[in-house]
Amino acid sequence: MSDPHAFFILASYAITALTCLGLIAWVVLDHRRQRAVIADLEARGVTRRSGRSS
Repeated sequence: MSDPHAFFILASYAITALTCLGLIAWVVLDHRRQRAVIADLEARGVTRRSGRSS
């Protein structure tokens, strides 16, 4: 590339892509952790208030 700003542009795209991938990984791992916590609570007999019938 003959553009003098090519390195900056490519580096910006790379940092943005890594940030997005990091956030996606964080959300996926947090979702798994939250599901495990909910499963543990349900195994102990704790229920949600919204699940109670009047």
